[in-house]
Amino acid sequence: MDVIREKLKLLPDCPGVYVMLDSDGTVIYVGKARVLKNRVRQYFHSTEKTEKVQAMVDSIADFYYIVAPTEVDALALENNLIKKYKPKYNILLKDDKTYPYIKVHTREDFPRISITRRVRKDGRYFGPFMGGVNCKEIVDIVAKVYQIRTCSVAVRGTAKPCLDYHLHRCLAPCAGLCSKEEYAERVEKALSFLSGNYEEAEQLLREKMQKFAEEEQFELALDYRNKIGMLSALKRRRITSMPKDVDADIWALETNGLYTAVSLLVTRKGVMQGSRTFQSDAGAAERGEALQSLITQYYTAHETPHEVILEEDADDEALAAFLRERAGRNVEIVHPKFGVKRELLDMAAANAKDYLEKSVSSIEHRDDMTVRACERLKGLLSLGRYPKRMECYDISDISGVDKVGSMVVFTDGEADKYEYRRFRIKTVEGANDFASLQEVLRRRLQKLGSDEEEKFPRPQLIVIDGGKGQLSSVKQIFDELGIEDIDLVALAKQEEEVFTLSQSESVRIDRHDYALKMLQRIRDEAHRFAVAYFRSIHSKRNLESVLEGIDGVGKQKRLSLMRKFGTIDRIMGASEEELAEAEGIGRELARRIKKYFEEL
Repeated sequence: MDVIREKLKLLPDCPGVYVMLDSDGTVIYVGKARVLKNRVRQYFHSTEKTEKVQAMVDSIADFYYIVAPTEVDALALENNLIKKYKPKYNILLKDDKTYPYIKVHTREDFPRISITRRVRKDGRYFGPFMGGVNCKEIVDIVAKVYQIRTCSVAVRGTAKPCLDYHLHRCLAPCAGLCSKEEYAERVEKALSFLSGNYEEAEQLLREKMQKFAEEEQFELALDYRNKIGMLSALKRRRITSMPKDVDADIWALETNGLYTAVSLLVTRKGVMQGSRTFQSDAGAAERGEALQSLITQYYTAHETPHEVILEEDADDEALAAFLRERAGRNVEIVHPKFGVKRELLDMAAANAKDYLEKSVSSIEHRDDMTVRACERLKGLLSLGRYPKRMECYDISDISGVDKVGSMVVFTDGEADKYEYRRFRIKTVEGANDFASLQEVLRRRLQKLGSDEEEKFPRPQLIVIDGGKGQLSSVKQIFDELGIEDIDLVALAKQEEEVFTLSQSESVRIDRHDYALKMLQRIRDEAHRFAVAYFRSIHSKRNLESVLEGIDGVGKQKRLSLMRKFGTIDRIMGASEEELAEAEGIGRELARRIKKYFEEL
């Protein structure tokens, strides 16, 4: 504590970021401060604190700070450090889900429509679509009603019209069957529909439904009726008292001192797109600080709206400047007192409160299975340090063919899928799992201390799927590279024994213990990830080798078939018409491919 007291006296009177460390030197909290001197000293005053904040303060063994030119720079730096260290007491945005958008490629002469999860400044985007709205259904409506193309074929006016043209789903500009002006008119109507003007589309769908019903084509009539039903659901999402040009995200946070729930409502063009709720058992920050940190994390990976609506907790000026820099345009922070925006804010707050009240037991259970399981594992296996970052490795092959390795990562006991890595085995001949493991671990551990360590942070624990033999083979790599500060264990599947370097006998953990269940989860996840990668490589290799036997099917045509169908089974089962739809194939070659498979 003496070291901390001396450091507190030296804190500067300026903006910056402070980083709290525990006795192992692990980062446990990162915070942003307008005035470092005032903010950091607050933690060590004898004022009453929430249970979570007090638990963090009790764990602090040291801290350091980084001075920033402005508060906005501090906010950006805080976000980067949180993503890098994933501190135990920060509220972390564990949001690996990106929502789909519908994109109209307006920069093209004959714009097409597609579905994407990445937003760039290269067209018109609509979304995100969440909460049960099916993007494919909406694109299907646009194709059927407005006949906008959905393919990426280059439009030169010389191609043959495809099946979509004959099904009245495209005007076939690629075949020169419509003018640029006629197509542009359809695109404008499609843009209006995607902006929320559903009336014309609904009327056309009803007319077609009635037509098919009268012709006793009941299956097609039912399809159109379902699409009308989806339009009705979209119309119900419109907030009638909100202007159609409002794009806003509404944020609300609720906490009980131990656990936190944050609700996000998304509105675009005055339409409620859906909601998300984030939960956390962390949260050593004040409400405004926690909400600002979470919002900053969220918008580094998601589209920024024109308005962010929230309670008067966060630092508006710094947050608005950060979001403006991210979006390249003005982003308004709104604190409504009345009206429809206030009602939406109250709705978000009610969602967060309800979620928190109903989810406390599940959050506690998750804590048992993750952070507390890590703490128990440290004691049960006599590990040298808390295993904040665990990596597990597995090998997959068939008779030594297409050998691959997997690395999966758990942070504080939870899967961290952005950190997963895959390896193609390059130096091992035949089936030799021990040598393959050594190659993978050598390639991975050589990144420590290199320029790539930023992308491959140092783990506290490495888990190997196997027994003593696998453990010994990896230990050779540790010795070769002089690795001494990473714990190494192996989990044998048959008896679920854990082998360590510090004990001659295996450690048997009670099968009901969450520590063992966590080891099983990471081991099974490494196996799943390795097998999935192996199957992907193996199926593509088989696909290419089979297609090589067809006269006239070169590399580009094989790639075209692979892109369209993905597997050899799907190509073999495709009709001539479906084969001909693949880019560069055509009717004659499709007939030849079909005949080839029939004669196999």
